[in-house]
Amino acid sequence: MDWRDTGILLSSRRHGENAMIIDVFTPERGRHAGIVRGGASRKIAPVLQPGAQLDLRWRARLEDHIGSYTVELQRSRAAIAMSDRVALAGLNAVVALLAFTLPEREPHLALYAHSQALLDLLDQPDLWPLAYMRWETALLDEMGYALNLATCAVTGSQDDLVFVSPNSGRAVSKAGAGEWIDRLLPLPAALKGEGDATDREVIDALGTTGYFLEHKLAAGQIGKPLPVARARFLEALDRRARTAG
Repeated sequence: MDWRDTGILLSSRRHGENAMIIDVFTPERGRHAGIVRGGASRKIAPVLQPGAQLDLRWRARLEDHIGSYTVELQRSRAAIAMSDRVALAGLNAVVALLAFTLPEREPHLALYAHSQALLDLLDQPDLWPLAYMRWETALLDEMGYALNLATCAVTGSQDDLVFVSPNSGRAVSKAGAGEWIDRLLPLPAALKGEGDATDREVIDALGTTGYFLEHKLAAGQIGKPLPVARARFLEALDRRARTAG
């Protein structure tokens, strides 16, 4: 078995004395692990940083074996992320969520393209939080928990959409909320693509997407809590919002 692809490095861990096991997200083969011989060496270890774009060649005797990788760096994102606290926390959140949610060896072409485009925006800190929020909605969509925010689930109206149903992920208008108003999630303007999308508005929107990530995807489907890297990103973004405010 032998194939070549590009991929985003999600994680790496030591294996034996001098090897590393890496987990990468590739467009054609999804999340795929393999061993990098000599990956802990001074030459290769600096390449194996989270978020790095790698040229990959994978080989194994049988398809279901873990196999081994040879890697070449296409693009490093670590240096960009290290220069900004929010960017670094965001990068860690992205790779952690991908490693957490994606099944092994199952392609997700649209999500891969969206993830690569998001990571390529790390050097634009003003744009990145909103881009990240949109990426979380794409992740929910890919995992089967798409938000439907176009019309009210109760009345069918497109007006006054201010809530989201925690059960269906559909928008609910102020008129349609009725006696269920206390059980509904907020629908911030940023989630509807409206307004300037300040850091504070993005944080509010991530509170709603976070509900579905935590209660539907993590607890309901995977059975584990969300990676702490997401909470750390929200904390970093909140600090920036408070400083700017």
